[in-house]
Amino acid sequence: MTLPPPAQQLIDGKLVGAAATYPILSPATGQEIGVAPDGTAADVDAAIAAARRAFDDTDWSTDVERRVRCLRQLHAALLEHAEPFKALTTAEVGMPGFMMGAAGFDVPVDGLRWVTDLLEAYEFETDLGVAHPMGIASRRTVRREPVGVVAAISPWNVPTQINLAKVGPALAAGCTVVLKPAPDTPWVACELGRLVAEHTDIPPGVFNVVTPASNEVAALLTTDPRVDMVSFTGSTATGRAIMAAAAPTLKKVFLELGGKSAAIVLDDADVAAAAGATAFTACIHAGQGCAITTRLVVPRDRYDEAVQVAAATMESIGAKDPADPGAICGPVISQAQRDRVESYLRLAVAEGGRFATGGRVIDQPGFWVEPTVVAGLDNSSRLAQEEIFGPVLVVIPHDGDDDAVRIANDSAYGLSGSVESGSLQRAKAVAARIRTGTIAVNGGVWFSPDAPFGGYKQSGIGREMGVAGFEEYLETKTVAEPA
Repeated sequence: MTLPPPAQQLIDGKLVGAAATYPILSPATGQEIGVAPDGTAADVDAAIAAARRAFDDTDWSTDVERRVRCLRQLHAALLEHAEPFKALTTAEVGMPGFMMGAAGFDVPVDGLRWVTDLLEAYEFETDLGVAHPMGIASRRTVRREPVGVVAAISPWNVPTQINLAKVGPALAAGCTVVLKPAPDTPWVACELGRLVAEHTDIPPGVFNVVTPASNEVAALLTTDPRVDMVSFTGSTATGRAIMAAAAPTLKKVFLELGGKSAAIVLDDADVAAAAGATAFTACIHAGQGCAITTRLVVPRDRYDEAVQVAAATMESIGAKDPADPGAICGPVISQAQRDRVESYLRLAVAEGGRFATGGRVIDQPGFWVEPTVVAGLDNSSRLAQEEIFGPVLVVIPHDGDDDAVRIANDSAYGLSGSVESGSLQRAKAVAARIRTGTIAVNGGVWFSPDAPFGGYKQSGIGREMGVAGFEEYLETKTVAEPA
């Protein structure tokens, strides 16, 4: 396995280290595979200053042709370095190799191409024509302009997907960016910075990467008045803190937060097939996905069958080395995350649930949890209400379509979900009543660069990907002139 060069920060066009470093651990083994620069407050300050200067004093924000050319260079560099980038993702993130053809690498890289195509064709001005407000003939034009300096703060679960879903549209819009990855997965972000520095003509300061381990240092990005927007993906609790920190300077805030998505199976569906598919999904990347369906809501009279099939599916998948070509469920990211999942497994028993399969951490090097099906709990349980971020599926009975909708919507979250029915019309009618930002009907797939993604309720504010995700990074200005 060939890994890229060591992790370095990118500040004002220069690849730099830091006086101190912290270890990068393999989730599969718990062993150190590299080190990351422990960025300081001075590093963050320098990155913000560089981004501010690049936005205010260069033509990046106004030269569309230049942005298109530079983003196409970055896309080409990512394709050229795809194999070491994918190997790094498996090593650092613990992500199974099969995901590289989807959210791990291929889809986000294609998303960069897609947003560059959008930029090339996008109309930044709209002519509203002539009107006579207060008797004055005026021609009105609506302009879309970049927000400014963007602090992009990304999580560890699918870092390349989320890094590019923020950085690509922000740069395309004409913004400048300071990217701060999670301390568990700094290397893939640093590798993106290296490709920008060494393989593109993106000017110094336009894109910066800082890798502080300290939350206090990272928090400077949310309070600094030179930052115009914070784009954050992560937990709902951290999202609340970022929103509060950004409030005094009234920054624009984009938040993509937690989920507890429900997979609804109606009584005319193939319950066994739906239960198996949902169990498979809950195992992907050890359940570390905010949009994964982790509540399986099935007809009460088919409950035992659904539990049995889900358990058998998870047992057949197991937890495997992410470098294994057959791996679906790898390790969780860290000891802290394994401990968190284990606390929920203990809670499942305390709440009166039972394990149809799994229910334990795996005693081996690295950070491993058995794929687990929890039965015997209702939707009021904490296991059904709180985001676990592990390979844990809770099976809940329903008593008809209305009850299934009630259960799905009885959540603080509203990120995703699915509906399965023998009738497409019936499935669509139920899906229309679910308060989520994305929903799959009878196996449809919504994940694509051109499809907006985000949540209702405490799952976030705004949308990522698609035209809506690009326009998150634009302001609207109305200009009037005499007609």
